[in-house]
Amino acid sequence: MSQQISAVPAIELRGVTKRFGSVVANRNVNLTVHKGEILSILGENGSGKTTLMNMISGIYFPDEGEIFINGEPAVIASPKDAFDYKIGMIHQHFKLVDVFSATENIVLGLGKAEKYDLKDAEERVVEISQRYGFEVDPKKKIYTMAVSEKQTVEIIKVLYRGADILILDEPTAVLTPQETQKLFAVLRRMREDGKSIIIITHKLHEVLSLSDRVAVLRKGEYIGTVETAKTNESELTEMMVGKKISLNIERSEPKDPQVRLEVHHVDCTNRQGTLVLDDVSFSVNSGEILGIAGIAGSGQRELLEVIAGLQKTDSGAVLYHNPKTGNVDLLQGKTPLQIRELGVRLSFVPEDRLGMGLVGNMDITDNMMLRSYRKGKSAFLERKAPKNLAEQIIEELEVVTPGTTTPVRRLSGGNVQKVLVGREIAASPTVLMAAYPVRGLDINSSYTIYNLLNQQKEQGVAVIFVGEDLDVLLELCDRILVIGGGKVTGVVDGRTATKEQVGLLMTKSEGGEQA
Repeated sequence: MSQQISAVPAIELRGVTKRFGSVVANRNVNLTVHKGEILSILGENGSGKTTLMNMISGIYFPDEGEIFINGEPAVIASPKDAFDYKIGMIHQHFKLVDVFSATENIVLGLGKAEKYDLKDAEERVVEISQRYGFEVDPKKKIYTMAVSEKQTVEIIKVLYRGADILILDEPTAVLTPQETQKLFAVLRRMREDGKSIIIITHKLHEVLSLSDRVAVLRKGEYIGTVETAKTNESELTEMMVGKKISLNIERSEPKDPQVRLEVHHVDCTNRQGTLVLDDVSFSVNSGEILGIAGIAGSGQRELLEVIAGLQKTDSGAVLYHNPKTGNVDLLQGKTPLQIRELGVRLSFVPEDRLGMGLVGNMDITDNMMLRSYRKGKSAFLERKAPKNLAEQIIEELEVVTPGTTTPVRRLSGGNVQKVLVGREIAASPTVLMAAYPVRGLDINSSYTIYNLLNQQKEQGVAVIFVGEDLDVLLELCDRILVIGGGKVTGVVDGRTATKEQVGLLMTKSEGGEQA
């Protein structure tokens, strides 16, 4: 818990409202952030969390209301103004120059007239790192870094500029459990140093383990702030959604499971020449959800890409038991389009949702058409079917958007995700591969996606689910394949396995016994 709270808040928002055309993103928000505390901002996708933080960090300007910093009225009309008030925001999508080193990125844009002394700057970066417990090489180039290292550079960048108030938007969305624990240890040290930290997150267990208080937004309105020590998951969920939600995933028994997909002794080398899949074998049945668990970067992505025809194998075979023809098709040698037309669909929610899955400047209807229009059909002739599909996805998945003509880049991250997953399910696949489909989603939306996957399973689809949350994998999946260092380290029964058992298999790197 934080130290003695100062009488003067670090930040206070009074009656803050922000509109975009006819859409009210934030309405009459009152919020206080104390010095030396970690405050979590919780809310469903599209509830206005990021917009609110963008006003504190100078990206947007409020239409109404006032912001006070250390008890004084503040005008924050630009990110530079925010820095002058010692406010720094670490965004979900990093803003770094790939070919520069960590230190060069950190001093970039400081606007000092004199030449930078990189040696001095590197010493200061090391000093900040040691003070808070960061692990970063000041000379390392950004393009050689893992996601967690890039995030570290972004955090040090704002500390280097003297920030006392740090805002982190979904900081754990792309981190492994181990990296998340390291980040939390750093944030706690910052709190002890008197910094004020605001975290936007969807992960309730993280909120409860890290923050001192939790502020909840619902549909752009401020609902209230509660002390973390005096609340629980169901109370916070009810505040977020406005009604009680059952946090249970209904898992049915597989009906008449038939082998739908077989992977035999697959080896795969990535573009860097590293062996990423090593003698991988398993099968997936119709009417079941097979979970794939593993520490990030253990080969999960490459495995799905091999099945979808996006990645070549060095050896081994992927066999598809076609329910329509009764034939067994060899998937290697087929194009990704041919594999998709057989009914094998990949809904990959990447770290970069817009870069890989959807086109940000196109609207929701056009993004539906990306999947449904092929040779011989003109995208200009027929917009009715994709428009209907877009409307259906918006309604069923409760996508928060003014309409189907809204550019996808203007949707919140979680709503983008629902469009991605909904589009693949709408294709009536026989094998549905969903990778990280709830990454960054609020709890209500996550359960919508889990229910969709269960509906697919009950319709006889073979579902492969790659997830990060072991609790969810154990609650949702019929079987769980554990992968470590590109090898299958075990296959366990989702109904009887324990979190500890799966965790141990995740850190093993040679073949384990099937449970």
